[in-house]
Amino acid sequence: MRLKTLLFLPAIFLIANASTERELDWWESTIFYQIYPRSFMDSDGDGIGDLKGITSKLQYLKELGVGATWLSPMFKSPMYDFGYDISDFYDVQEEYGTMEDFEELLAKAKELDIKVVLDFVPNHSSNESMWFEEALKGHEKYFDYFVWEDGLEDENGDLQPPNNWNSVFRKSAWEYREEVGKYYLHQFVIGQPDLNYRNPDVVEEMKNVIRFWLEKGVAGFRVDAIAHLFEADKENFGGKYPDEPISGQDLDDPLSYNYLSHIYTKDQDETFDMVYQWRDVFDEIKEKDGLTRVMMTEAYSSPQLTMKYFGEGDREGAQMPFNFALISDVNGESTAGEIKYAIDKFLTFKPINKFANWVAGNHDNSRVASRFSPKLVDGINMIVLLLPGVAVTYMGEEIGMVDGYVSWEDTVDPSGCNTDDPINYWKSSRDPERTPFQWNAENNAGFSTADKTWLPVADGYQNLNVEVQSNSLGRSHVKVYKELARLRTEPSFRFGRYESVAFNSDVLAFRRWYNGDIYIVVVNFRDEQHNIDFTYFEGVSGHLETVISSIQSPRIQGDVIEANNASIGGSEALVLKLVQ
Repeated sequence: MRLKTLLFLPAIFLIANASTERELDWWESTIFYQIYPRSFMDSDGDGIGDLKGITSKLQYLKELGVGATWLSPMFKSPMYDFGYDISDFYDVQEEYGTMEDFEELLAKAKELDIKVVLDFVPNHSSNESMWFEEALKGHEKYFDYFVWEDGLEDENGDLQPPNNWNSVFRKSAWEYREEVGKYYLHQFVIGQPDLNYRNPDVVEEMKNVIRFWLEKGVAGFRVDAIAHLFEADKENFGGKYPDEPISGQDLDDPLSYNYLSHIYTKDQDETFDMVYQWRDVFDEIKEKDGLTRVMMTEAYSSPQLTMKYFGEGDREGAQMPFNFALISDVNGESTAGEIKYAIDKFLTFKPINKFANWVAGNHDNSRVASRFSPKLVDGINMIVLLLPGVAVTYMGEEIGMVDGYVSWEDTVDPSGCNTDDPINYWKSSRDPERTPFQWNAENNAGFSTADKTWLPVADGYQNLNVEVQSNSLGRSHVKVYKELARLRTEPSFRFGRYESVAFNSDVLAFRRWYNGDIYIVVVNFRDEQHNIDFTYFEGVSGHLETVISSIQSPRIQGDVIEANNASIGGSEALVLKLVQ
């Protein structure tokens, strides 16, 4: 039975520089829109999204109110892990187009004042890269680009991996190559050999990759899988990489990544220093043209470790260590108190002079509409766009796209394929959240003219797409999103303070205020109606005017409600403003 009593769980946070207005840097006030290139727009009818397709739809981003786009990897790759296995960090994957196509994309984005951020995948390359191929030929320089180790003989004299380390995608993280008589480390798929950051040549090579793209005009990088960058220094363990301890999870599945505690392959201290070195390169490029290059780091780590990516002492790191609390910590079963706790955690731990960031979906996790509820799409977008800090939206969340069904036969994600389980593969596969973007009700949702797309389009696209929502006579998710994008430019949301309250187990509200303007954002996470007394918030009394309402709400813009007795309907989400 759900709690009906008032849960007094306030929290007040002063965001960086909230007391005075200042000119914010481009990244501090924008919305970042993540595009998975393979699934956004296909320009040539091969069933695969591409760069020209993205360029053709940049105007859509502008109309949304987006100021920056982050592209998942579009570099040259054999595509075993769909671009995260890079064979040439300096070139574009042929399926996506050419370098000229990318330069045209940059030019169009600049014309629309949209910044372009790329994925940087520094932990590993591809086993089809020139570097790895030269390593197998015995080229000393490139051999040392990777992490190699001798195997162990078992009691039968058979060669076994050096230790018990498991890949994120299951099974051993070591693969034997007869050419050199050693195993190489791959913390992800077999085709992704880990790079050796204890080798100065690798460090300089990857700095050169950063320089190459930033000097082209790229506005920054989202850094993939950063927590895996370093492994323990085997010289501290007698020259052999040590086994990792058993975690106590997945005890019936020793090949699972979760079976082990990754104390030697994740979150090593040297990782943070490397991030600080990269930030020096970002700032070095900024000095040439004045444009701040932003670094976004991806690490599913503890808050304490995540905060270290910001920097330490006088050394600067990432401007945006990704905050995954709204992905990892909560879902549709969570109470308002649990969601409040997840939101407040990042604000509590972050340095006071740094910006928070908010993200509720990405290409690796189930979509908001599927993870929470289709009814909560607007409410979650209100949270992401109106909390203090930087907002990040995964393509499709603005229209409430749902996870698509992808059969075992159509599954291509190695995370799903490696389960070898035609029944439960979908629990591990990331394909459902990567299905093609839904533009209209035409064939393949307007994504492609191909007979078959690389992943099937999600069911129901005929009614759930950009065109239908844009042309709707009433409210729609995309219309609500555009209103939120406009509202977040107001001083209360750029500079204002923040306070949150879980009024009961169902209803979360937060207040943003600045220079006499007070806004309240309220989200009811359940279908049950509640009467809420918003005068609990200091300075709130009298009347509240509806500014934005979710598509579930019976209220429209301008409707006035009493602050001390506001009826909040099931799954309703509202942005309210105090009227004097």
